[in-house]
Amino acid sequence: MIRALVADDHAIVRQGLKQILMDTPDIVVAGEAARGEEVLDQLAVNPIDVVLLDITMPGRSGFEVLQDIRRRHKMLPVLILSAHPEELYGIRALKAGASGYLMKERVPEEIVSAVRKVATGGKYINASLAETLVGRLDGGYDAPIHHSLSTREYEVMCHIAQGFSMKEIAEKIGLSIKTISTYRSRILEKLKMKTNAQLVHYAIHENLLS
Repeated sequence: MIRALVADDHAIVRQGLKQILMDTPDIVVAGEAARGEEVLDQLAVNPIDVVLLDITMPGRSGFEVLQDIRRRHKMLPVLILSAHPEELYGIRALKAGASGYLMKERVPEEIVSAVRKVATGGKYINASLAETLVGRLDGGYDAPIHHSLSTREYEVMCHIAQGFSMKEIAEKIGLSIKTISTYRSRILEKLKMKTNAQLVHYAIHENLLS
């Protein structure tokens, strides 16, 4: 029996994922969490075989939680589930130690297959992410400058490029407006830009708003 922990800050999404998993005979939902801190608390007291982890949770991001899991539970498989396309965060997730990356909109059968695959020690990479990986391994690939951003900086950049205000981004991520403003300054410095308009133009050019 595969014991899964479902971590997502949206109750409706958690309920949907729980229902998908509980409809299978070999998977049981042994825990759930709405914030990153709760994931680590659950892992400290419950035996878990697979973590289904959302990227964009309030407070500590999914990537920060993933790093903590890798430090404390080195062999525990983590399947990243996100609303963002694979080409945006998939490779970052794998590099950070995730066992797979999957969009939440995928059909239930694919989610179940992914959980089973990573639970047995495998990596789950769908066709879209595999194509992106092959493209990067192909000769002559030059990494775009946004790859110099940390995961949190990249997340803030995408929100800025989508037109959200500092206040809206702060509320979405669960950080202070001052902290978001600091991230913005770092992003502009790393990308050698001066305005949000330049960020928007760059994000469109690099197809980061899919």
